[in-house]
Amino acid sequence: MKKILVIGFGLLAYCQSNYAQVNLDNRIEEKIDSLMAKMTLEEKVGQMNQYNGFWNVTGPIPEDGDASNKYEHLKNGWVGSMLNVTGADEVRKVQKIVVEESRLGIPLIIGFDVIHGFKTQSPIPLAESASWDMEAIKSSAAMAAEEAAASGINWTFAPMVDISRDPRWGRVMEGAGEDPYLGSQIAKARITGFQGEDLSAVNTIAATAKHFAGYGFSEAGRDYNTVDVGTSTLYNIIFPPFMAAIEADVKTFMNSFNVLNGIPATGNVYLQRDILKGEWNYQGFVVSDWGSMAEMIAHGYSKDGKAAAESAANAGSDMDMESYLYVKHLKSLVDEGKVPVDKVDDAVRRILRVKYELGLFDDPYKYCNEEREKTVIGSNKNMEIALDMAEKSIVLLKNENQLLPLKKEGMKIAVIGPLADDKNSPLGGWRLAAEDNSAVSVMEGLKKYKGNILYHEKGVELVKGTEAFVFELDINTTDRTGISEAVEVAKNKDVVIMVLGEHGFQSGEGRSRASLDLPGLQQELLEAVHAVNKNIVLVLMNGRPLTINWADENIPTIVEAWQLGSKSGDAIAKVLYGDYNPSGKLPMTFPRNVGQVPLYYNYLSTGRPKYPGDDLVFWTHYTDEVNTPLYEFGYGLSYTEFKYDNLKLSANSLNKTGELNVSIDLTNSGKYEGKEVVQLYIQDLFASRARPVKELKDFQMVSLNPGETKEVSFTIDSKTLEFYSANNTWESEVGDFKVFIGGSSNTILESKFTLKD
Repeated sequence: MKKILVIGFGLLAYCQSNYAQVNLDNRIEEKIDSLMAKMTLEEKVGQMNQYNGFWNVTGPIPEDGDASNKYEHLKNGWVGSMLNVTGADEVRKVQKIVVEESRLGIPLIIGFDVIHGFKTQSPIPLAESASWDMEAIKSSAAMAAEEAAASGINWTFAPMVDISRDPRWGRVMEGAGEDPYLGSQIAKARITGFQGEDLSAVNTIAATAKHFAGYGFSEAGRDYNTVDVGTSTLYNIIFPPFMAAIEADVKTFMNSFNVLNGIPATGNVYLQRDILKGEWNYQGFVVSDWGSMAEMIAHGYSKDGKAAAESAANAGSDMDMESYLYVKHLKSLVDEGKVPVDKVDDAVRRILRVKYELGLFDDPYKYCNEEREKTVIGSNKNMEIALDMAEKSIVLLKNENQLLPLKKEGMKIAVIGPLADDKNSPLGGWRLAAEDNSAVSVMEGLKKYKGNILYHEKGVELVKGTEAFVFELDINTTDRTGISEAVEVAKNKDVVIMVLGEHGFQSGEGRSRASLDLPGLQQELLEAVHAVNKNIVLVLMNGRPLTINWADENIPTIVEAWQLGSKSGDAIAKVLYGDYNPSGKLPMTFPRNVGQVPLYYNYLSTGRPKYPGDDLVFWTHYTDEVNTPLYEFGYGLSYTEFKYDNLKLSANSLNKTGELNVSIDLTNSGKYEGKEVVQLYIQDLFASRARPVKELKDFQMVSLNPGETKEVSFTIDSKTLEFYSANNTWESEVGDFKVFIGGSSNTILESKFTLKD
């Protein structure tokens, strides 16, 4: 009887909750109907117009020029959103103009690039992805949302969910790497973190899934470049994280700069009308990327701004970010019958819906509380979240001779490299609200451990001149002044910690690289130090995979530390000294040579996949490099060791309505407590489309004490095996499959099973 009552009350609670949500949604739709009935066409178009911040609103009102026009547009109700206005006081002032001076007082939605933190910086997104820890990623996004919301912001242009296989592309730092399954899980975690359980709360903000679609496949890894992919890649690789974003109820999408099959994404009916708003029934709104509407002219697609506005509106771009084309042309396009008014109404309804869900109509100034701003931003709690995320993001690539963890006393340690005492570069790219030079440096982190003697030399400068925010860094390739001093310091030390890598502004938007080597003179410095002391721990700080063949062959210990944000040096020091056992796994393949790029684990087999015999060259390979990566997707070591054994399947077949259990025994066979990301991969051996040699389908983080063994199990069903087939639908197909479990995409146990009708 008690069980029946529990179930009954649970069902009642669910029904009440569901009824309340439906009721809320209905009330919002009624309010939107009422408001839109009062709006002129100009005011509707205004909601589709977004402007960048343009003057200090606490100062005098602009009297002429572009700023004056924008101010008048605010008063007229011709602006629906602004971006890059920050601070509770500044946001209140600009919000007050539209709420108290425009006819209908429709509040603005305030946007900002909250990419991996606001003032408090977490690791760059690619680094966070290396944690494979969804709860930590969710917590990091929630922390960023709390700080941004306290500064008046209620909308972030994140997460970037573009899948990319090309580390030359600078924006890989902003995403989750190369895998659609991992990328999908991270998309959901970050969106849930940003938006929380209640979007109208004062500590949550609306998220944006970007860039729709294909941006990560820019040819040659060059930002803003052409994208040309087939249906299978589009659906099976690019689309899944966007579909996951909708599942997580992401409130907005952003389209991308690139063309796809010859049509710019901003004006692409297939992407926005047919797929996103049609097939997927997406109810949020779509914002263009910065100026991408006007860029359709440069693409050779639109003859002028009016034609671009027409294409974008008809294609489903709901809000124009900084092209000024809707506010200039959309009313006349409607009057001329070139854009149906119902498409304008649909866009405005979507925008207003998000504003209602944020609670802006109830209180336009709810995000403008200076006291909350002072309390929340940079709090100890947020710093702890940033530190936890940074620790979990570090990947141990190599640890021969167990140089790590370091002893905590009695050692003489040389710390060398241009990034060792850098407090700016570790913040990474896309840190618009962060204070320059606010990160904890590696030297500062190491100095908190008092038992060893530290000797520090930069060796070489990485960047000439200023390290403030710049668009083109002047990398040092000529000044070797400090190399000899670094070599002298390295002699006769117990260990040398070399802190090398990329400057934080060498990755990000517009920062593609043709070379993936250590920039500047760092390789020369590394080799010079190695010549006098081979006990080197190489700490890499970078925003993308690098080609570090020489280091892999010669340096005994390599730590991938990425750009870890505000608490960077503390996290690195804790890992080096063993107070945190690294558990990160690579979310992106590290190539041996840039000529291998794009290089990724879930590739398609070819008709000639293997070496056919002596003296034959007719198979898929290079004549001057091996095919394999330096470090594969999913790879990462620990200070302890994990043994995989006893792969078991509950049956050798399953039907489309059944389930199959697959398990392994995982043993910590080393000396330290540690965490291991156990990874499940599947290969569909024969299908209506050629399928990858393996695909990540699930993973689990498992903690084990030394000597402890746990059974780790996964469930496979028909849904697990779905893909976008040659029938142009999502389905699983009967046939034979391989299943793999291991600690990376290469280190695996395997078995087989069959899917039947």
